[in-house]
Amino acid sequence: MKLTPQLGAALFAVLGTSVSFAQDIKVGVTLSATGPAASLGIPERNTFPLLPQTIAGRKLSYIVLDDASDTTTAVRNARKLISEDKVDVLVGSTITPNSLAMIDVAAESETPMISMAASSRIVEPVDAKRRWVFKTPQNDQQMALVIVGHMLGQGIKTVGFIGFADAYGEGWWNEFSKIAETRGLKVTGSERYQRADTSVTGQVLKLVSAKPDAILIAGSGTPAALPQKTLKERGYAGKVYQTHGVANNDFLRVCGKDCEGTYLPAGPVLVTEQLPNDHPVRKSAIAYVTAYEGSQGKGSVSTFGAHAWDVGVLLQQAIPVALKKGQPGTKEFRIALRDALEGVKNAAGAHGIFNMSATDHLGLDQRAAVMIQIVDGKWVMQK
Repeated sequence: MKLTPQLGAALFAVLGTSVSFAQDIKVGVTLSATGPAASLGIPERNTFPLLPQTIAGRKLSYIVLDDASDTTTAVRNARKLISEDKVDVLVGSTITPNSLAMIDVAAESETPMISMAASSRIVEPVDAKRRWVFKTPQNDQQMALVIVGHMLGQGIKTVGFIGFADAYGEGWWNEFSKIAETRGLKVTGSERYQRADTSVTGQVLKLVSAKPDAILIAGSGTPAALPQKTLKERGYAGKVYQTHGVANNDFLRVCGKDCEGTYLPAGPVLVTEQLPNDHPVRKSAIAYVTAYEGSQGKGSVSTFGAHAWDVGVLLQQAIPVALKKGQPGTKEFRIALRDALEGVKNAAGAHGIFNMSATDHLGLDQRAAVMIQIVDGKWVMQK
């Protein structure tokens, strides 16, 4: 058959349309693989190669950038991923301050965003901007409920608080102090410190002088070890609690024997082998542990990489729905993906079962939390 100019033009139009329909789904990621939050961001970075490479027959392209635990860099990365790389969904960042700063970028460009940071402020309230934002880690409010319940069960009546002097620490203070007050716990002192600080002696001395029954440290990663080591040095003999922001082996390594006996809430994935066989998250948690340890070695799992894994869980359910309404690389697809994420139901992740709604862009319930104690340098689930 002779190829006429008219036939060639028609074939080009058809082929061009086919190529457009086959465009990769672009997932833009900014995480904290260096800087103070590196112990959180590195397992996240290690997890992205384990996520689905195709969904509903479409190839996924993951573009992963490091924001060095810096808010300005996180925003710059987000803008680059959206304006230059034309991503269909934005993922990040590792920490709360960075994620909060990225919300405006996502909303302005009408790009769905999935955060891997903890603060409930990232997704609450679901307003005109936050309607574009979702997250995978448990809220600080959820974990504060677990901590307060455990404290009361231990007979604790007074508690001191020290947290990061940023959105993570303030979010924890707001949630914990509110719940503590309603449950009859007296807070005897509240202190702050910077993630990069090398001494918190002054703050610790103030807390210890009030002789509280327990002290809650609202930090994340290895910087959360500093107040605890200082408490040990100053002879504090009460109970110490940490948040789920320390649930990785790097924290155990840095804190060492000074963290023996510490209590913290965490996702079930941290103690997968200790979960009862009928635990609703056991099967999905084992799937992540198997994949991650197959790549990084036995005992390498942390809860933070699991937050990245759960991004993949959400996308696996949402992308097939979104593809029915739009094609990757278009505004229609981004809107459809946002809507599909909001409609995720019964998605079994490494941390819990996700059920999103128009007013809940996390979708996890209390099945996503267990209480853990550090015993002989290991995570031990409390019954």
